[in-house]
Amino acid sequence: MEKYYTVHNLRLFISELRKKNKVIGFTNGCFDLLHSGHIYLLNNASKGCDYLIVAVNSDSSIKSIKGESRPIQNQQSRIDNLLKISCIDALILFEEDTPLEIIKILIPDILFKGSDYQENEVIGSNIVKKNGGKVVLIDLLKGYSTTNIIKNSSI
Repeated sequence: MEKYYTVHNLRLFISELRKKNKVIGFTNGCFDLLHSGHIYLLNNASKGCDYLIVAVNSDSSIKSIKGESRPIQNQQSRIDNLLKISCIDALILFEEDTPLEIIKILIPDILFKGSDYQENEVIGSNIVKKNGGKVVLIDLLKGYSTTNIIKNSSI
């Protein structure tokens, strides 16, 4: 089954899942230099829902947020790596700095983010909660950060 979607196709697909009372989860990130911390968050998020959507920042989005030296891996490499992770049900790429527009369209039941965020800082939390959903913060796996990996390497 294909995991990589456009927002329109994914909206249609999850409308069918909702008819079956499936819980739709959503998380997002750059996933540059995929590491154990990312895997930990994704595995834990998938346990809290029936269908996990992962929104991935495009290369231009990451440059806008993190600077010209990022991403280390291009968006196709990052998507290819994420497609191999079995707990991810759907992947979607976004060009903006945040996934707010995708969240407005998909209105997931649960937003998952790392515990380095406060609930009120999570993009789209107000939309999800207004529609009866919730935000779940997942404890971070200590010692894993792409920024730290870059700082401590010769990349």
